[in-house]
Amino acid sequence: MGMVRVTDTDGRRCVRIVATDQEACGVINGNRRDDSADGYRSGVQKKVSRYSAFSLLKHGLFSSEWPRAWRRHDLRNTYDVVIIGGGVHGLATAYYLAENHGIRNVAVLDKGYLGGGGSGRNTAILRSNYLTPEGVRFYDRSLTLYQHLAADLNFNVMFSRRGHLTLAHNDASLRTMRWRAEVNKLQNVDSEVIDAAQVSELVPHLDTSPDTRYPILGALYHPPGGIIRHDAVVWGYARAADARGVQLHQKTEVTGIDVAGGRVTGVQTNRGPISAPVVVNCTAGWSSIISDMAGVRTPVQTFPLQAAVTEPVRPFLHAVVVSGTLHVYVSQTDRGELVFGASVDPFTSYSMRGSLEFVEGLATHVLELMPSLSKMRLLRQWAGLCDMTPDYSPIMGATPVEGFYLDVGWGTYGFKAGPVSGEAMAEAIATRGTPEIISAFGLDRFSGGELVGEKGAAAVGH
Repeated sequence: MGMVRVTDTDGRRCVRIVATDQEACGVINGNRRDDSADGYRSGVQKKVSRYSAFSLLKHGLFSSEWPRAWRRHDLRNTYDVVIIGGGVHGLATAYYLAENHGIRNVAVLDKGYLGGGGSGRNTAILRSNYLTPEGVRFYDRSLTLYQHLAADLNFNVMFSRRGHLTLAHNDASLRTMRWRAEVNKLQNVDSEVIDAAQVSELVPHLDTSPDTRYPILGALYHPPGGIIRHDAVVWGYARAADARGVQLHQKTEVTGIDVAGGRVTGVQTNRGPISAPVVVNCTAGWSSIISDMAGVRTPVQTFPLQAAVTEPVRPFLHAVVVSGTLHVYVSQTDRGELVFGASVDPFTSYSMRGSLEFVEGLATHVLELMPSLSKMRLLRQWAGLCDMTPDYSPIMGATPVEGFYLDVGWGTYGFKAGPVSGEAMAEAIATRGTPEIISAFGLDRFSGGELVGEKGAAAVGH
């Protein structure tokens, strides 16, 4: 650690770490820092060395260590905004608050580690070919942000545009695909229905013969769809948020939310209380528990969702393949592993253990689609938690408790919406309004009967 110098200037005590040339200043009243001191209230920004070919060469030649991606901080007793949940939604909200609105006195709290929940357990598939106009516009904005995310964050998020195929095995499914394609086209989203011969051209390893148990009649083809590295997205947002003055606190569990006079006043944590006029629930799996702490009831049920990955093989699957009838989806990573998933387990639970029943059913359905995979070996399986709403759409925006915001209910499709959710939630907090892009996803839609039914496009975990 570098040498530390403490100086007093104009009543402000400054601590400078000489080796890193970092300085933080604040007015000291006894043993308590005055949070209104310049450079403290707004969050202390950090000069970040850019990742580039030149920096890679420089560090390689001089054997110098790379700086930490984000800093560790002592937990302060007050912030302008507290975000509960250190996944892609929480980190993106913090990043866009600082980047787009200059709100930097923000704390992101996670009871585990950043990206350790749903953001690190999903299968990282991206698409925007949903069923409702509201959903299509929303997810298409997210896909646009994802496409430029590496440049915006100066972090390689490994986005790979593959094309997305949703298979139709019967006439009813084919009608739904045509319906979705027309809705997509009206929103300028590239989607079309193709026949079995075209499916075979895109994915030759699929069994498209008419003699199978579930013959492939066609598919909804969505060329912009693809995959991304979920860990890289989390790390990129964390690094960028930290550089803009946001504080990231891991191993910090929220145990209560303080509400007085119909408005939120702060949170209680295992590391002490925090005062804050704005608290955002960006959790997955435990979102209803957090909301209950503020006295806000949400129509959310939590289900486990399992996934699995195989040994790596030479790349052969150049599209994401989904079958709602068989409850399975598959993609291939850049390293060659096949990633499989299915629908949520048929019971509510907070368990994240894998089951043999899941693997047996998954293998059966995958081999019905691609019999040539019968010799491949499964490496591991895992599970995450999904908060499902009655209409398969999220709950976003303000609540009856002033200052308490929700970004929850993401089911099996939350990672796709990370960037746009963060952007919209940041705008809602900064302007104290409701951005048009999330106006249909408010909590009050359930009491008003204005549901946004996405089950036809989001019923399978894909």
